[in-house]
Amino acid sequence: MPTDIKLTVLDQSPVHPPGATPELANAGRMSIELAKACEALGFSRYWVSEHHNSAQFAGPSPEILIASIAGATQRIRVGSGGVMLSHYSPFKVAEVFNMLSALYPGRIDLGIGRAPGGDMLASSALAWPAQMQNAENYPLQATTLKALLEKSIPDDHPWSRLHITPDHNSCPDLWMLGSSGGSAALAGQVGMKLALARFISPDNCTPDIFTNYDHAWMQANHPGKPGRMLAIGAFCAESGEEAKLLAGTAIYRKMMMQQGQREGLLAPEVVQDRRAKFSLSQESQYQHLANGYTIGEPDHCKREIEALAGEFGCDEIAIVTVTHDFSARLNSYRLLGEPNQATSIENPDTE
Repeated sequence: MPTDIKLTVLDQSPVHPPGATPELANAGRMSIELAKACEALGFSRYWVSEHHNSAQFAGPSPEILIASIAGATQRIRVGSGGVMLSHYSPFKVAEVFNMLSALYPGRIDLGIGRAPGGDMLASSALAWPAQMQNAENYPLQATTLKALLEKSIPDDHPWSRLHITPDHNSCPDLWMLGSSGGSAALAGQVGMKLALARFISPDNCTPDIFTNYDHAWMQANHPGKPGRMLAIGAFCAESGEEAKLLAGTAIYRKMMMQQGQREGLLAPEVVQDRRAKFSLSQESQYQHLANGYTIGEPDHCKREIEALAGEFGCDEIAIVTVTHDFSARLNSYRLLGEPNQATSIENPDTE
């Protein structure tokens, strides 16, 4: 088991109820405040996601949030988790993240993903007046993006004379997000670090995915070592019962999504009332989904994080926490970030 586990925040910018936190008027401002708090707690990275046309998540432009968060913090690495590359030109993404790296050298991460981050309507609007791209182009987009940022475009490539400004030597840390063996193999082939999204599909997320990723990396003869991160869903509170209540918002949301239904994030008390009317099969589905999250008081959550890090052979864990209330989300990260002598979770600010 790793001796030190570095924690990353994966912030999906959930839409919290209006008026609950009047001093923070919207999800963007909440992300900035959460990042500042998590930096003080010693988290290693702060990543923001990309979603479009969503009533639940308000993060359509990770590059803007990254710039704002990096400007409001001092040390924590800031990045995307991730840019949905199928919507964009690799050249434009390379220019944006090259500029971010120039402004905040040594602090920028670029994570990319294959998923659209929204529905077909959003994908069509993002592509207009051109046609939507399909996932078949993603491997070439990823390879091209990496070559542009690392200034390794072959001389015979049509874009070999492109010049990305400003000139500097601080390339962003490159990650590929995925929840399956296909994404892992591609990350290894391209030569990007892998962030494995267990929170999306815990049943299908197994340690052998990292093994296959390592094999693909070695087969491609990339220099250096492959990088691993496991992304989990977690809810931490002062008591296990309170944590289970808070987690209900995200569990119920996933349950409804599996049934093709979408609505805003519900208060945990509303979810509790709806659960009281569940059939036996519905409650069984709810409990099965709950088992895919880390839920409990701090000692329990930290032990489970250590166990997952050991099982998957990684020393970086990203944590996704989607609650109805911002203060509950902030408190969950605070409890996970506070040092605990019984665990090996790293807190640089206490060393």
